[in-house]
Amino acid sequence: MTPTTAPPPPQHSALVASGLTKVYGTGPTATHALAGVSLTVAPGESVAIMGPSGSGKTTLLHCLAGIVTPTSGTVAWRGTDITTLGETRRTALRRQDFGFVFQSGQLLPELPAVENAALPLMLGGTSRQEATRAAAGWLAHLGLAGMEDRRPGELSGGQAQRVAIARALVGSPGVVFADEPTGALDQATGNEVLSVLTTAARSSGAALVIVTHDAGVARHCSRTVTMRDGLVAGEYHAPGTSNREVAR
Repeated sequence: MTPTTAPPPPQHSALVASGLTKVYGTGPTATHALAGVSLTVAPGESVAIMGPSGSGKTTLLHCLAGIVTPTSGTVAWRGTDITTLGETRRTALRRQDFGFVFQSGQLLPELPAVENAALPLMLGGTSRQEATRAAAGWLAHLGLAGMEDRRPGELSGGQAQRVAIARALVGSPGVVFADEPTGALDQATGNEVLSVLTTAARSSGAALVIVTHDAGVARHCSRTVTMRDGLVAGEYHAPGTSNREVAR
């Protein structure tokens, strides 16, 4: 029988960024996307990163996730500065320790939902049978039992994003990174998907880092970090924690 509950949460370390800068180009036309950002994401914490276009929020997410190497500064994960790793090791890290949810879902159209969700495990060497069994469990947990064999074109936008969430969580990642995960959805569907994402990440023990321009999305998170001109401009903690404004 396919399980309908998430796996028990594993123990994870904090993700710690210190003094991150990122400069694109050289000379007077250089763009300083990040100008010295330090940020700690605690195990199991959900953090929304907000700010206007060009504030550096997506660049910060990409540096935290090891997709982009900062010009200077460090990103520590489980005692290792991932900015010093080669591309092969960073690719393995992203596959094994991190999960990703993007605005468009980025599902493979030729694969059924269960295989889309199982991809991180299969790419990591897990047998197809074992990987699809784990993926089917997550699909059931996210309300998609019976839809395992549907391809992305046969799913609604909200259902496709649930498959993307299952794919992000199937490998028991320490951190899930989400870049505008509800941007392509209508408001009602977006709220539903976001509730599923935050609840599922919490139940798995994963931290969640969401880049968004939507204050409604940020309200689902335990902490909101606002950015301006490549710097952290302020932080808001959900009720029950503390608020801290960072001086510019």
